[in-house]
Amino acid sequence: MAYELKFDPKTIEHLGVKMYSTLPPALGEIISNAYDADADKVELNFHEQNQTPKAITVKDDGYGMSSDDIQTKFLVIGRNRRNSDGDVPTRKHGRLPTGKKGLGKLALFGLAKVITVDTIKDGLRNRFVLEWDNLLSADGVYSPKIEVSDEKTSKENGTTIKLSELKRKTPFDLEGIADSLSKMFIIDSSFSIVLKSKNGKELLVDNDRKYKQIEEQFSWDENDLIPQESMYRDKIQLRLITAKTPISPSSGLRGITLFSRGKLVNAPEYFASSTSSHFFQYLTGWIKADFIDLLDEDVISTNRQAINWDHPEMEQLRAFLSDLIVQVGREWRKKREVKKNEEFTVSTGIDKEKWLSTMSKDVRRPLRKIVDTMTKGEEVSETYLPVISALYEIVPEYPDLHWRHLHEEIRERIQPYYSNNQFAEAADQGTKIYAQLLRKMSGVNKDGTDLASVFNSKPPKIKIADISTDSGWNIQEGQGHMTRGVMAGFRNPMNHAPFDALVPGTFSQLDCLNILSLISYLTTRLDYAIDIEKEDS
Repeated sequence: MAYELKFDPKTIEHLGVKMYSTLPPALGEIISNAYDADADKVELNFHEQNQTPKAITVKDDGYGMSSDDIQTKFLVIGRNRRNSDGDVPTRKHGRLPTGKKGLGKLALFGLAKVITVDTIKDGLRNRFVLEWDNLLSADGVYSPKIEVSDEKTSKENGTTIKLSELKRKTPFDLEGIADSLSKMFIIDSSFSIVLKSKNGKELLVDNDRKYKQIEEQFSWDENDLIPQESMYRDKIQLRLITAKTPISPSSGLRGITLFSRGKLVNAPEYFASSTSSHFFQYLTGWIKADFIDLLDEDVISTNRQAINWDHPEMEQLRAFLSDLIVQVGREWRKKREVKKNEEFTVSTGIDKEKWLSTMSKDVRRPLRKIVDTMTKGEEVSETYLPVISALYEIVPEYPDLHWRHLHEEIRERIQPYYSNNQFAEAADQGTKIYAQLLRKMSGVNKDGTDLASVFNSKPPKIKIADISTDSGWNIQEGQGHMTRGVMAGFRNPMNHAPFDALVPGTFSQLDCLNILSLISYLTTRLDYAIDIEKEDS
Protein backbone atom coordinates (compact mmCIF):
# COMPACT_ATOMS: atom_id res chain seq x y z
CA MET A 1 0.00 0.00 0.00
CA ALA A 2 1.07 3.62 -0.42
CA TYR A 3 0.83 6.13 2.40
CA GLU A 4 -0.47 9.64 1.75
CA LEU A 5 -0.02 12.83 3.70
CA LYS A 6 -2.56 15.47 2.68
CA PHE A 7 -1.78 19.01 3.66
CA ASP A 8 -1.49 22.67 2.90
CA PRO A 9 2.26 23.45 2.66
CA LYS A 10 1.71 26.65 4.65
CA THR A 11 0.38 24.58 7.55
CA ILE A 12 3.55 22.51 7.69
CA GLU A 13 5.72 25.61 7.53
CA HIS A 14 3.85 27.69 10.12
CA LEU A 15 2.97 24.98 12.64
CA GLY A 16 6.10 22.91 12.19
CA VAL A 17 9.17 24.90 11.28
CA LYS A 18 8.31 28.26 12.84
CA MET A 19 6.65 27.01 16.02
CA TYR A 20 9.18 24.30 16.82
CA SER A 21 12.48 25.72 15.63
CA THR A 22 14.22 25.01 18.96
CA LEU A 23 15.18 21.57 20.21
CA PRO A 24 13.42 21.07 23.60
CA PRO A 25 9.81 21.93 22.54
CA ALA A 26 10.06 19.72 19.46
CA LEU A 27 11.56 16.82 21.40
CA GLY A 28 8.87 17.38 24.02
CA GLU A 29 6.21 16.59 21.42
CA ILE A 30 7.91 13.30 20.48
CA ILE A 31 8.23 12.39 24.17
CA SER A 32 4.51 13.14 24.64
CA ASN A 33 3.69 10.75 21.82
CA ALA A 34 5.70 8.03 23.56
CA TYR A 35 3.90 8.73 26.83
CA ASP A 36 0.51 8.55 25.12
CA ALA A 37 1.62 5.24 23.51
CA ASP A 38 1.81 3.76 27.05
CA ALA A 39 5.61 3.45 26.94
CA ASP A 40 7.64 2.63 30.03
CA LYS A 41 10.70 4.36 28.63
CA VAL A 42 11.75 6.74 25.89
CA GLU A 43 15.42 7.01 24.99
CA LEU A 44 16.89 9.93 23.04
CA ASN A 45 20.28 9.38 21.38
CA PHE A 46 22.24 12.38 20.10
CA HIS A 47 24.74 11.67 17.32
CA GLU A 48 27.61 14.03 16.46
CA GLN A 49 30.61 13.91 14.18
CA ASN A 50 33.47 16.30 14.87
CA GLN A 51 31.14 18.21 17.21
CA THR A 52 28.64 18.69 14.38
CA PRO A 53 25.11 17.35 15.03
CA LYS A 54 24.23 14.55 12.62
CA ALA A 55 21.10 12.86 13.93
CA ILE A 56 18.75 12.35 16.82
CA THR A 57 17.11 9.00 17.45
CA VAL A 58 14.08 8.73 19.72
CA LYS A 59 13.10 5.20 20.72
CA ASP A 60 10.15 4.15 22.89
CA ASP A 61 8.68 0.83 24.02
CA GLY A 62 5.06 1.89 23.59
CA TYR A 63 2.38 -0.02 21.68
CA GLY A 64 3.66 1.10 18.25
CA MET A 65 1.69 1.68 15.07
CA SER A 66 0.17 -0.62 12.48
CA SER A 67 0.10 0.34 8.80
CA ASP A 68 -3.51 1.43 9.28
CA ASP A 69 -2.54 3.54 12.31
CA ILE A 70 0.14 5.25 10.25
CA GLN A 71 -2.30 6.26 7.53
CA THR A 72 -5.39 7.08 9.58
CA LYS A 73 -3.72 8.54 12.66
CA PHE A 74 -0.06 9.55 12.31
CA LEU A 75 -0.31 11.05 8.81
CA VAL A 76 -3.52 12.98 9.49
CA ILE A 77 -2.67 16.58 10.39
CA GLY A 78 -4.98 18.16 12.94
CA ARG A 79 -6.56 14.86 14.02
CA ASN A 80 -8.12 15.17 17.47
CA ARG A 81 -7.37 11.77 18.95
CA ARG A 82 -9.73 12.32 21.86
CA ASN A 83 -12.68 12.73 19.50
CA SER A 84 -11.57 9.79 17.36
CA ASP A 85 -10.44 7.30 20.00
CA GLY A 86 -12.22 8.70 23.06
CA ASP A 87 -10.70 10.37 26.11
CA VAL A 88 -9.96 7.04 27.77
CA PRO A 89 -6.97 5.80 29.80
CA THR A 90 -4.31 3.57 28.27
CA ARG A 91 -4.44 -0.18 28.90
CA LYS A 92 -1.18 -0.65 30.80
CA HIS A 93 -0.59 2.52 32.84
CA GLY A 94 -4.03 4.07 32.78
CA ARG A 95 -2.76 7.34 31.28
CA LEU A 96 -5.11 9.91 29.87
CA PRO A 97 -3.86 11.33 26.54
CA THR A 98 -1.82 14.54 26.54
CA GLY A 99 -2.08 15.05 22.79
CA LYS A 100 -5.19 16.74 21.45
CA LYS A 101 -4.64 18.91 18.39
CA GLY A 102 -2.83 16.40 16.16
CA LEU A 103 -0.10 18.94 15.36
CA GLY A 104 2.78 17.63 17.48
CA LYS A 105 4.13 15.52 14.63
CA LEU A 106 4.86 18.73 12.72
CA ALA A 107 7.48 19.51 15.36
CA LEU A 108 9.73 17.00 13.60
CA PHE A 109 10.05 19.30 10.60
CA GLY A 110 11.26 22.10 12.83
CA LEU A 111 14.40 20.06 13.55
CA ALA A 112 15.27 17.95 10.53
CA LYS A 113 14.84 17.60 6.80
CA VAL A 114 14.65 13.79 6.86
CA ILE A 115 12.47 11.85 9.30
CA THR A 116 12.50 8.08 9.44
CA VAL A 117 9.75 6.35 11.42
CA ASP A 118 10.34 2.69 12.30
CA THR A 119 7.49 1.11 14.26
CA ILE A 120 6.42 -2.35 15.42
CA LYS A 121 2.95 -3.39 16.53
CA ASP A 122 1.66 -6.90 17.17
CA GLY A 123 4.55 -8.60 15.35
CA LEU A 124 4.45 -6.42 12.24
CA ARG A 125 7.10 -3.85 11.37
CA ASN A 126 6.68 -0.76 9.20
CA ARG A 127 9.27 1.87 8.27
CA PHE A 128 8.77 4.96 6.16
CA VAL A 129 10.67 8.18 5.44
CA LEU A 130 9.44 11.78 5.29
CA GLU A 131 11.66 14.22 3.33
CA TRP A 132 11.18 17.94 3.84
CA ASP A 133 12.20 19.11 0.35
CA ASN A 134 9.93 16.60 -1.40
CA LEU A 135 7.12 17.44 0.98
CA LEU A 136 7.23 21.14 0.15
CA SER A 137 7.35 20.49 -3.59
CA ALA A 138 4.32 18.17 -3.44
CA ASP A 139 0.99 19.62 -4.52
CA GLY A 140 -1.07 19.10 -1.36
CA VAL A 141 -0.61 15.31 -1.30
CA TYR A 142 2.67 13.68 -0.29
CA SER A 143 3.51 9.98 -0.31
CA PRO A 144 6.31 9.10 2.11
CA LYS A 145 8.91 6.59 0.99
CA ILE A 146 8.03 3.12 2.36
CA GLU A 147 11.08 1.00 3.24
CA VAL A 148 9.41 -1.79 5.21
CA SER A 149 5.74 -2.77 5.02
CA ASP A 150 4.06 -5.18 7.44
CA GLU A 151 7.23 -7.24 7.86
CA LYS A 152 6.87 -10.03 10.38
CA THR A 153 9.18 -9.72 13.40
CA SER A 154 9.65 -11.21 16.83
CA LYS A 155 10.72 -7.89 18.30
CA GLU A 156 8.67 -6.08 20.96
CA ASN A 157 6.26 -3.26 20.20
CA GLY A 158 7.67 0.24 20.01
CA THR A 159 8.56 3.15 17.75
CA THR A 160 11.90 4.63 16.73
CA ILE A 161 12.03 8.03 15.06
CA LYS A 162 15.29 9.15 13.48
CA LEU A 163 15.83 12.82 12.67
CA SER A 164 18.64 13.38 10.17
CA GLU A 165 19.94 16.24 8.02
CA LEU A 166 19.46 18.37 11.09
CA LYS A 167 19.01 22.11 10.82
CA ARG A 168 21.02 22.55 14.00
CA LYS A 169 24.73 23.25 13.48
CA THR A 170 26.03 23.82 17.02
CA PRO A 171 27.04 20.92 19.33
CA PHE A 172 24.38 19.37 21.55
CA ASP A 173 24.22 20.57 25.13
CA LEU A 174 22.70 17.50 26.81
CA GLU A 175 22.58 19.05 30.27
CA GLY A 176 20.78 22.08 28.91
CA ILE A 177 18.37 19.93 26.89
CA ALA A 178 17.64 17.73 29.91
CA ASP A 179 17.02 20.78 32.11
CA SER A 180 14.65 22.29 29.53
CA LEU A 181 12.72 19.04 29.09
CA SER A 182 12.33 18.62 32.84
CA LYS A 183 10.55 21.99 32.97
CA MET A 184 8.03 20.87 30.35
CA PHE A 185 6.60 17.90 32.26
CA ILE A 186 5.44 16.70 35.65
CA ILE A 187 7.00 13.31 35.03
CA ASP A 188 5.00 10.20 35.90
CA SER A 189 6.90 7.66 38.03
CA SER A 190 5.94 4.97 35.47
CA PHE A 191 7.66 6.84 32.65
CA SER A 192 11.41 7.17 32.16
CA ILE A 193 13.07 9.76 29.89
CA VAL A 194 16.77 9.10 29.17
CA LEU A 195 19.17 11.18 27.07
CA LYS A 196 22.32 9.55 25.66
CA SER A 197 25.35 11.04 23.95
CA LYS A 198 27.76 9.39 21.50
CA ASN A 199 30.30 8.75 24.28
CA GLY A 200 27.75 6.83 26.32
CA LYS A 201 26.90 9.54 28.81
CA GLU A 202 23.35 9.13 30.14
CA LEU A 203 21.13 11.78 31.69
CA LEU A 204 17.81 11.11 33.38
CA VAL A 205 15.09 13.70 32.94
CA ASP A 206 13.04 13.69 36.14
CA ASN A 207 11.21 16.04 38.48
CA ASP A 208 14.25 16.47 40.72
CA ARG A 209 16.20 17.97 37.83
CA LYS A 210 13.57 20.68 37.37
CA TYR A 211 14.70 22.73 40.38
CA LYS A 212 18.24 21.45 40.90
CA GLN A 213 19.61 24.98 40.38
CA ILE A 214 17.43 26.29 43.21
CA GLU A 215 18.61 26.28 46.81
CA GLU A 216 15.20 25.79 48.34
CA GLN A 217 14.28 27.63 51.53
CA PHE A 218 10.53 27.20 51.94
CA SER A 219 7.87 25.20 50.10
CA TRP A 220 4.09 24.77 50.08
CA ASP A 221 1.74 22.13 48.66
CA GLU A 222 -2.01 22.02 48.11
CA ASN A 223 -2.64 20.92 51.71
CA ASP A 224 -0.93 24.08 52.97
CA LEU A 225 -2.75 26.51 50.71
CA ILE A 226 -6.11 25.17 49.52
CA PRO A 227 -8.80 25.00 52.23
CA GLN A 228 -11.17 22.02 52.42
CA GLU A 229 -14.16 24.14 51.40
CA SER A 230 -12.49 25.46 48.22
CA MET A 231 -13.88 24.32 44.87
CA TYR A 232 -10.27 23.62 43.85
CA ARG A 233 -9.41 21.43 46.85
CA ASP A 234 -9.34 18.12 44.94
CA LYS A 235 -8.85 19.60 41.47
CA ILE A 236 -5.38 21.10 41.89
CA GLN A 237 -2.00 19.76 42.97
CA LEU A 238 0.89 22.14 43.48
CA ARG A 239 4.36 22.66 44.81
CA LEU A 240 5.48 26.25 45.27
CA ILE A 241 9.08 26.97 46.24
CA THR A 242 10.96 30.02 47.41
CA ALA A 243 14.73 30.08 47.01
CA LYS A 244 17.28 31.30 49.53
CA THR A 245 18.63 33.81 47.03
CA PRO A 246 17.03 35.58 44.03
CA ILE A 247 16.43 33.28 41.06
CA SER A 248 18.28 34.27 37.91
CA PRO A 249 15.93 35.59 35.20
CA SER A 250 17.90 33.58 32.62
CA SER A 251 17.10 30.30 34.40
CA GLY A 252 13.54 30.30 33.10
CA LEU A 253 12.37 29.31 36.58
CA ARG A 254 10.97 32.57 37.90
CA GLY A 255 7.23 32.19 38.29
CA ILE A 256 4.77 29.31 38.52
CA THR A 257 4.35 26.85 35.65
CA LEU A 258 0.89 25.47 34.95
CA PHE A 259 0.50 21.84 33.85
CA SER A 260 -2.41 19.70 32.74
CA ARG A 261 -2.11 15.94 32.52
CA GLY A 262 1.56 16.30 33.35
CA LYS A 263 2.37 18.55 30.39
CA LEU A 264 3.09 22.28 30.35
CA VAL A 265 0.14 24.45 29.28
CA ASN A 266 1.20 27.88 30.57
CA ALA A 267 4.75 29.22 30.84
CA PRO A 268 5.96 30.46 34.26
CA GLU A 269 4.14 33.54 35.53
CA TYR A 270 2.70 35.02 38.74
CA PHE A 271 -1.01 35.41 37.81
CA ALA A 272 -0.80 38.97 39.15
CA SER A 273 -1.29 42.40 37.62
CA SER A 274 1.86 43.71 39.31
CA THR A 275 5.11 41.81 39.79
CA SER A 276 7.26 44.55 41.28
CA SER A 277 7.44 42.95 44.73
CA HIS A 278 10.84 41.74 45.91
CA PHE A 279 9.13 38.41 46.68
CA PHE A 280 8.66 37.49 43.01
CA GLN A 281 12.44 37.21 42.53
CA TYR A 282 12.43 34.19 44.87
CA LEU A 283 9.31 32.31 43.73
CA THR A 284 9.08 29.24 41.49
CA GLY A 285 7.12 25.99 41.34
CA TRP A 286 4.33 24.19 39.52
CA ILE A 287 0.56 23.80 39.59
CA LYS A 288 -1.14 20.74 38.07
CA ALA A 289 -4.75 21.30 37.01
CA ASP A 290 -5.92 18.37 34.86
CA PHE A 291 -9.45 19.71 34.60
CA ILE A 292 -8.19 22.23 32.01
CA ASP A 293 -8.11 19.39 29.48
CA LEU A 294 -11.76 18.57 30.17
CA LEU A 295 -13.22 21.95 29.26
CA ASP A 296 -15.56 22.02 26.28
CA GLU A 297 -13.50 24.79 24.72
CA ASP A 298 -9.81 24.21 23.98
CA VAL A 299 -8.09 26.95 26.03
CA ILE A 300 -4.51 25.71 25.51
CA SER A 301 -2.45 27.48 22.84
CA THR A 302 -1.02 25.41 19.99
CA ASN A 303 2.54 25.68 21.29
CA ARG A 304 1.33 24.94 24.86
CA GLN A 305 2.89 28.09 26.29
CA ALA A 306 -0.24 30.01 27.27
CA ILE A 307 -3.84 29.64 28.41
CA ASN A 308 -6.80 31.59 27.07
CA TRP A 309 -7.52 33.42 30.31
CA ASP A 310 -10.61 35.09 28.86
CA HIS A 311 -12.51 31.82 29.19
CA PRO A 312 -14.88 32.18 32.21
CA GLU A 313 -13.52 29.15 34.09
CA MET A 314 -9.94 30.15 33.39
CA GLU A 315 -10.67 33.72 34.48
CA GLN A 316 -11.99 32.30 37.76
CA LEU A 317 -8.93 30.06 38.13
CA ARG A 318 -6.58 32.99 37.51
CA ALA A 319 -8.26 35.06 40.24
CA PHE A 320 -7.89 32.11 42.65
CA LEU A 321 -4.22 31.63 41.76
CA SER A 322 -3.56 35.36 42.14
CA ASP A 323 -4.96 35.30 45.69
CA LEU A 324 -2.99 32.14 46.42
CA ILE A 325 0.29 33.77 45.37
CA VAL A 326 -0.50 36.80 47.56
CA GLN A 327 -1.01 34.42 50.50
CA VAL A 328 2.32 32.72 49.81
CA GLY A 329 4.02 36.13 49.68
CA ARG A 330 2.70 37.03 53.13
CA GLU A 331 3.75 33.69 54.60
CA TRP A 332 7.18 33.95 52.93
CA ARG A 333 7.86 37.29 54.59
CA LYS A 334 6.91 35.93 58.01
CA LYS A 335 8.91 32.72 57.57
CA ARG A 336 11.90 34.63 56.27
CA GLU A 337 11.90 37.03 59.22
CA VAL A 338 11.75 34.11 61.68
CA LYS A 339 14.52 32.31 59.78
CA LYS A 340 16.59 35.47 59.67
CA ASN A 341 16.30 35.92 63.43
CA GLU A 342 17.15 32.24 64.02
CA GLU A 343 20.28 32.51 61.88
CA PHE A 344 21.21 35.76 63.60
CA THR A 345 20.95 34.04 67.00
CA VAL A 346 23.02 31.06 65.79
CA SER A 347 25.72 33.36 64.38
CA THR A 348 25.90 35.84 67.26
CA GLY A 349 24.39 34.12 70.29
CA ILE A 350 22.04 37.13 70.58
CA ASP A 351 18.25 37.01 70.51
CA LYS A 352 17.84 40.04 68.27
CA GLU A 353 14.14 40.66 68.80
CA LYS A 354 14.42 40.28 72.55
CA TRP A 355 17.41 42.62 72.54
CA LEU A 356 15.65 45.28 70.47
CA SER A 357 12.33 44.95 72.30
CA THR A 358 13.94 46.19 75.52
CA MET A 359 15.04 49.45 73.92
CA SER A 360 13.14 52.69 73.87
CA LYS A 361 11.85 53.58 70.39
CA ASP A 362 14.45 56.28 69.81
CA VAL A 363 17.24 53.75 70.49
CA ARG A 364 15.57 50.74 68.85
CA ARG A 365 15.01 52.38 65.46
CA PRO A 366 18.64 53.31 64.63
CA LEU A 367 19.98 50.14 66.27
CA ARG A 368 17.73 47.92 64.12
CA LYS A 369 18.85 49.82 61.01
CA ILE A 370 22.51 49.23 61.89
CA VAL A 371 21.99 45.53 62.62
CA ASP A 372 19.87 44.91 59.50
CA THR A 373 22.45 46.66 57.33
CA MET A 374 25.11 44.28 58.60
CA THR A 375 22.90 41.22 58.00
CA LYS A 376 23.06 39.74 54.53
CA GLY A 377 20.01 37.62 53.77
CA GLU A 378 19.61 35.31 56.74
CA GLU A 379 23.29 35.28 57.59
CA VAL A 380 25.61 37.61 59.44
CA SER A 381 28.71 38.35 57.40
CA GLU A 382 31.94 37.17 59.02
CA THR A 383 33.17 40.73 58.59
CA TYR A 384 30.35 42.16 60.70
CA LEU A 385 30.13 39.43 63.34
CA PRO A 386 32.67 41.04 65.71
CA VAL A 387 31.08 44.45 65.08
CA ILE A 388 27.64 43.20 66.15
CA SER A 389 29.14 41.49 69.21
CA ALA A 390 30.87 44.74 70.18
CA LEU A 391 27.64 46.66 69.61
CA TYR A 392 25.83 44.27 71.93
CA GLU A 393 28.45 44.93 74.61
CA ILE A 394 27.97 48.68 74.24
CA VAL A 395 24.17 48.53 74.01
CA PRO A 396 23.07 45.33 75.77
CA GLU A 397 19.47 44.42 76.45
CA TYR A 398 18.23 47.11 78.84
CA PRO A 399 17.38 44.68 81.67
CA ASP A 400 20.94 43.28 81.45
CA LEU A 401 22.43 46.78 81.52
CA HIS A 402 20.17 47.63 84.42
CA TRP A 403 21.04 44.41 86.28
CA ARG A 404 24.75 45.26 86.26
CA HIS A 405 24.21 48.38 88.34
CA LEU A 406 21.72 47.18 90.94
CA HIS A 407 22.82 47.13 94.58
CA GLU A 408 24.19 43.72 95.47
CA GLU A 409 21.76 43.27 98.38
CA ILE A 410 18.83 43.87 96.06
CA ARG A 411 20.21 41.94 93.08
CA GLU A 412 20.83 38.68 94.91
CA ARG A 413 17.37 38.51 96.44
CA ILE A 414 15.31 39.43 93.36
CA GLN A 415 17.30 37.29 90.92
CA PRO A 416 14.62 34.54 90.47
CA TYR A 417 12.04 37.15 89.37
CA TYR A 418 14.46 39.14 87.25
CA SER A 419 15.79 36.16 85.29
CA ASN A 420 12.20 35.26 84.32
CA ASN A 421 11.43 38.81 83.18
CA GLN A 422 9.00 39.26 86.07
CA PHE A 423 10.02 42.88 86.58
CA ALA A 424 6.89 43.94 88.45
CA GLU A 425 7.42 41.18 91.00
CA ALA A 426 11.12 42.08 91.17
CA ALA A 427 10.33 45.76 91.86
CA ASP A 428 7.74 44.87 94.48
CA GLN A 429 10.20 42.53 96.16
CA GLY A 430 12.86 45.26 96.01
CA THR A 431 10.67 47.67 98.00
CA LYS A 432 10.08 44.96 100.62
CA ILE A 433 13.82 44.32 100.92
CA TYR A 434 14.46 48.03 101.35
CA ALA A 435 11.80 48.22 104.08
CA GLN A 436 13.38 45.26 105.88
CA LEU A 437 16.78 46.98 105.83
CA LEU A 438 15.28 50.18 107.26
CA ARG A 439 13.59 48.30 110.14
CA LYS A 440 16.75 46.35 110.88
CA MET A 441 19.00 49.42 110.90
CA SER A 442 16.61 51.71 112.82
CA GLY A 443 14.96 49.29 115.21
CA VAL A 444 11.63 50.94 114.26
CA ASN A 445 8.80 48.47 113.69
CA LYS A 446 6.93 50.37 111.01
CA ASP A 447 6.06 49.81 107.37
CA GLY A 448 5.15 51.69 104.20
CA THR A 449 5.30 55.47 104.21
CA ASP A 450 5.73 55.55 108.04
CA LEU A 451 9.25 54.20 107.56
CA ALA A 452 10.30 57.51 106.00
CA SER A 453 10.31 59.03 109.49
CA VAL A 454 13.57 57.21 110.34
CA PHE A 455 15.38 59.83 108.26
CA ASN A 456 13.55 62.93 109.52
CA SER A 457 13.34 62.35 113.29
CA LYS A 458 15.61 64.39 115.55
CA PRO A 459 18.04 62.91 115.86
CA PRO A 460 17.55 60.68 112.74
CA LYS A 461 17.27 56.94 113.39
CA ILE A 462 19.38 56.45 110.28
CA LYS A 463 21.83 59.14 109.31
CA ILE A 464 23.07 58.92 105.70
CA ALA A 465 24.93 62.23 105.41
CA ASP A 466 26.67 64.92 107.43
CA ILE A 467 23.54 66.81 108.51
CA SER A 468 25.61 69.65 109.99
CA THR A 469 25.85 71.09 106.48
CA ASP A 470 23.04 72.35 104.26
CA SER A 471 23.97 69.89 101.52
CA GLY A 472 24.10 66.97 103.96
CA TRP A 473 20.73 67.89 105.45
CA ASN A 474 19.18 68.15 101.98
CA ILE A 475 20.44 64.64 101.16
CA GLN A 476 19.14 63.33 104.49
CA GLU A 477 15.75 64.96 104.03
CA GLY A 478 15.58 63.88 100.37
CA GLN A 479 16.13 60.24 101.37
CA GLY A 480 12.99 60.48 103.51
CA HIS A 481 10.95 62.13 100.76
CA MET A 482 12.00 59.56 98.16
CA THR A 483 11.33 56.71 100.58
CA ARG A 484 7.85 58.05 101.28
CA GLY A 485 7.25 58.52 97.54
CA VAL A 486 8.26 55.03 96.44
CA MET A 487 6.18 53.48 99.23
CA ALA A 488 3.11 55.60 98.46
CA GLY A 489 3.42 55.62 94.67
CA PHE A 490 4.42 52.00 94.06
CA ARG A 491 4.53 49.72 97.11
CA ASN A 492 1.04 50.55 98.41
CA PRO A 493 -0.77 50.19 95.01
CA MET A 494 0.99 46.87 94.38
CA ASN A 495 -0.10 45.59 97.80
CA HIS A 496 -3.76 46.52 97.33
CA ALA A 497 -4.43 45.23 93.78
CA PRO A 498 -3.53 42.13 91.73
CA PHE A 499 -0.37 42.53 89.65
CA ASP A 500 -2.17 41.90 86.37
CA ALA A 501 -4.54 44.77 87.16
CA LEU A 502 -1.66 47.26 87.30
CA VAL A 503 0.99 45.77 84.99
CA PRO A 504 1.46 46.75 82.23
CA GLY A 505 -1.47 49.17 82.25
CA THR A 506 -0.46 51.43 85.16
CA PHE A 507 3.18 50.37 85.47
CA SER A 508 5.12 49.40 82.35
CA GLN A 509 8.16 47.14 82.30
CA LEU A 510 10.35 50.23 82.15
CA ASP A 511 8.48 51.77 85.10
CA CYS A 512 9.22 48.69 87.21
CA LEU A 513 12.89 48.75 86.22
CA ASN A 514 13.05 52.45 87.14
CA ILE A 515 11.54 51.68 90.57
CA LEU A 516 14.28 49.09 91.05
CA SER A 517 16.87 51.71 90.10
CA LEU A 518 15.44 54.08 92.72
CA ILE A 519 15.42 51.34 95.39
CA SER A 520 19.01 50.48 94.45
CA TYR A 521 20.03 54.13 94.87
CA LEU A 522 18.27 54.43 98.27
CA THR A 523 19.89 51.17 99.43
CA THR A 524 23.32 52.45 98.34
CA ARG A 525 22.79 55.52 100.58
CA LEU A 526 22.26 53.12 103.50
CA ASP A 527 25.75 51.72 102.88
CA TYR A 528 27.07 55.27 103.38
CA ALA A 529 25.12 55.56 106.67
CA ILE A 530 27.12 52.70 108.13
CA ASP A 531 30.31 54.57 107.33
CA ILE A 532 29.00 57.70 109.11
CA GLU A 533 28.20 55.70 112.23
CA LYS A 534 31.77 54.35 112.27
CA GLU A 535 33.12 57.89 112.09
CA ASP A 536 30.85 58.99 114.99
CA SER A 537 32.15 56.14 117.14
